[in-house]
Amino acid sequence: MSVREFVVLGTASQVPTRHRNHNGYLLRWDGEGILFDPGEGTQRQMLRAGVAAHDINRICVTHFHGDHSLGLAGVIQRINLDQVPHPVTAHYPASGQKFFDRLRHATAYRETVPLAEAPVAADGVLAHGATYTLEARLLSHPVESFGYRITEPDGRRMVPALLARRGIKGPDVGRLMREGELNGVTLDEVSEHKPGQRFAFVMDTRLCPGVDALAEGCDMLVIESTFLDADERLATDHGHLTAAQAARVARAAGVRHLVLTHFSQRYTDPADFEREARAAGFEGELTIAADLIRVPLPKRG
Repeated sequence: MSVREFVVLGTASQVPTRHRNHNGYLLRWDGEGILFDPGEGTQRQMLRAGVAAHDINRICVTHFHGDHSLGLAGVIQRINLDQVPHPVTAHYPASGQKFFDRLRHATAYRETVPLAEAPVAADGVLAHGATYTLEARLLSHPVESFGYRITEPDGRRMVPALLARRGIKGPDVGRLMREGELNGVTLDEVSEHKPGQRFAFVMDTRLCPGVDALAEGCDMLVIESTFLDADERLATDHGHLTAAQAARVARAAGVRHLVLTHFSQRYTDPADFEREARAAGFEGELTIAADLIRVPLPKRG
């Protein structure tokens, strides 16, 4: 049975706190796992969350600030120590190649698993998985940063009443789906459009066109909300978003489930982020991320 869920490993910005680890997130998408922004302590958080190195097929790093990448060394070494039986691909800003090299080879270890390096230099499609397309968009931060978007191809959903009206049942349903036509009945006549799921991961950035492009039509948008609106100028100066800005992006983009994360240690009450997001007009499902929670993707339309 396919599983699509978002596992939160850490939610702190800049430094870990008593209650929040550095960043780290795993998206389970059917039989694959995509690890985003493994900050310091990600290995430990994986253990606590029941995430194994074998679960990782791709690593996506948005940028090379420490809270988003210092865990790379440990994760890569764990992948090799556990002899993960499949290749792993790493995506990261091409401008940070020297940082990736240093982290990959930070200490001595035995390399047993093929790790494909796939640096990101510009907007566009990065890879095609079995049931998704992975793409990147440039964000706006003091160092080069990219957000990631996963899109499932659109499909068709069979409508039982329409099938029954045309006397199509049993194995003939499968034939019609495969061939597109059966005894003069076309697939379009007995089915309806089924939009594929869309997921986006947006970390450190100011408002910019890349944020809007990544968020458009998403079933789930995971997005940083480092600051509250009272500190909007500080957010802009440091290349970050407020909870209200993130919520307005989600509302305009038609996001179904908004996940806010990457919180500054200056704030002590997570409910403030929820209040601000709601006040900004976002009416969909909303999660204020906490370490070690699991968030299922919304059911497909």
